[in-house]
Amino acid sequence: MQPHDILPDHQNDVQVNGVTVRKGSVGAFLASVRDWQDPASDDATRAAAEADLRSLLPGLHALGLFQVLAARDPALQRLIDGAA
Repeated sequence: MQPHDILPDHQNDVQVNGVTVRKGSVGAFLASVRDWQDPASDDATRAAAEADLRSLLPGLHALGLFQVLAARDPALQRLIDGAA
């Protein structure tokens, strides 16, 4: 399976179980996790990253990402589990 088999180049989102998931959601999740976990991040950056994570979680759960992957960081896993 190739990425274009899931989401063609001309399409920016997909509906999964009634949830709209935008192209780039997994990448945005990873970038937000890095900001959220970075000890050099200030409180505002960390809060913005957490808000972004929370907004992405429903789509990533709809995709089934967390049925095959688990976070190594217990705090991140709690955040993920709380949005299930």
